[in-house]
Amino acid sequence: MSQGTSANSEIDQLDDSAIPEEILGSAYPQMQEFHRLLQEEGLLRGLIGPRDVSIIWERHILNSAAVVPFIIKHLESHHGSGRIADIGSGGGFPGIVIAAMLPDAPITLIEPMERRVEWLEMVKHDLHLRNVTVLRARAEEAFPNSRNDGAASHHSRKAIHRTENTVADAERRSSGFLDGHLDAHPGNDGKQSVPSNTVSTTIQSCSIVTCRAVAPLHRLVGWTLPFLEHSGQLIALKGKSAQVEIGKAAKNIKRLKGKNPRVVEAEVGGGLQATHVVLIDKI
Repeated sequence: MSQGTSANSEIDQLDDSAIPEEILGSAYPQMQEFHRLLQEEGLLRGLIGPRDVSIIWERHILNSAAVVPFIIKHLESHHGSGRIADIGSGGGFPGIVIAAMLPDAPITLIEPMERRVEWLEMVKHDLHLRNVTVLRARAEEAFPNSRNDGAASHHSRKAIHRTENTVADAERRSSGFLDGHLDAHPGNDGKQSVPSNTVSTTIQSCSIVTCRAVAPLHRLVGWTLPFLEHSGQLIALKGKSAQVEIGKAAKNIKRLKGKNPRVVEAEVGGGLQATHVVLIDKI
């Protein structure tokens, strides 16, 4: 408890700054609440590190917001389904931020860990994010047509097909996003391990897939490119080694019908340090 108290008492470097509101616009009140939840519970839940408590705005929320202009540009120039999937959502980066800034865009947050799924559901409820569906699954389970280095995951297919229908689907199906049936993965003790208000299933192909710090690019493209719609786009927040990762993934990108992989500098705004985004288009 002392750890939580310490985290809660820390001051974020941007708490008294106008920068977050300038960048986030109408989503700022929701992101204030998200920030509060992260300060109070993020460290205890293992969602952020001890060094992050005083820089949640810059390192997590505003860094995530840097992908939104790329999403808007793609959605405006390509007439696909408009669906977005965020894989490995974890604490909600960038998925929760995207959902708040683009309230009309349906987005599914895909996360395999139960405790993080419960967190995402809580945040979704507290922030009144009606465009969000939370899916407990690995990326290769959620995307049944995806491949890891070109080979279908036999284990993932078995994991999906052995599950049972357990959760009501009316709310999720109303968005036209989910496909197939709703599954709950039984735990080792035979009990259902997915919260009753959380969907675990596969989803339809998307216009955009986003992620942050999920996996090396040569693996990531195997999970995501086969699942993107024609003319869809992978938008991945990456570090300074992004260009090197593209080089290592080049053969997989080409084989999986990706094109024009590039690293772009994404301005965060307010004079804050820019971040790097990898963009890959789907043929």
